Amino acid sequence: MKLIDIGVNLMNSSFDRDRDEMVKRAAAAGVSPLVITGSSERSSLDAALYASSCNAERPGALYSTAGIHPHEAKNWGNGSMDFLRELAQEKAPVKAIGECGLDYNRDFSPRDVQRRCFVKQAELAAELSLPLFLHERDAFTDFSIILGEHAKAVPAMAVHCFTGTGDELEHYLSLGCYIGITGWICDERRGKHLRDLVKIIPPSRLLLETDSPYLLPRDLPFKVKNKRNESQYLPHIAETVAKCIGKDPGKLAKETYANTKRFFNLRIKCSAVQNQLPVQ
Repeated sequence: MKLIDIGVNLMNSSFDRDRDEMVKRAAAAGVSPLVITGSSERSSLDAALYASSCNAERPGALYSTAGIHPHEAKNWGNGSMDFLRELAQEKAPVKAIGECGLDYNRDFSPRDVQRRCFVKQAELAAELSLPLFLHERDAFTDFSIILGEHAKAVPAMAVHCFTGTGDELEHYLSLGCYIGITGWICDERRGKHLRDLVKIIPPSRLLLETDSPYLLPRDLPFKVKNKRNESQYLPHIAETVAKCIGKDPGKLAKETYANTKRFFNLRIKCSAVQNQLPVQ
């Protein structure tokens, strides 16, 4: 099974001691390339630099996004737009604008500031012809309005870590969005509804992700001592999704791999996947 993890918070401090080893473990599990999520100016820069340094040895092994998460919207400044623009115009490895959107669940940034920050990044994605990597939590109404205003101007949109309702899913699909499914679907407490909703997602619009180090699948057949999620567990998520849909996991993997390449406009060389260093 060959998979691409579309959402990895690889620059999170929990990976500071073993970041390289995590990438190798993922590759050994068939998960490569990885797309590193940028969620602030600092993390977006770090993600691009780390991906570039790794790609110097193994071209195409890592990609990244560049954006300001709604939690970080309060830090949006006069130079933020230019910063993201310059970072994204370096082309490889930055393949999308985001993670951006709205989060009214925690309100770590004022809602009006979140909205302005989101609109600016949607405009930048349109300007640079890059897809949007999106975050929404408890903000569907405002989020969907902004999406609708920019849907035709950007090449593609992906609702990262979808956990919403059936009506919300139908609306996102009507706008042409791709849908990212995480290990949330493996959680019998709060992800049970996703097991039915995932059947609604067209095969050409489904993406898979871990959102590591968060959202460790609760039903892994073994215990993870540090409870840190990793990309190496993506095959387990894929198998769960395949079971819910009633599809062969290998077929699902091929479909989502192709979807990811199309969404991020990836030009993956075979060597980028096959010549990964083995776990030591």
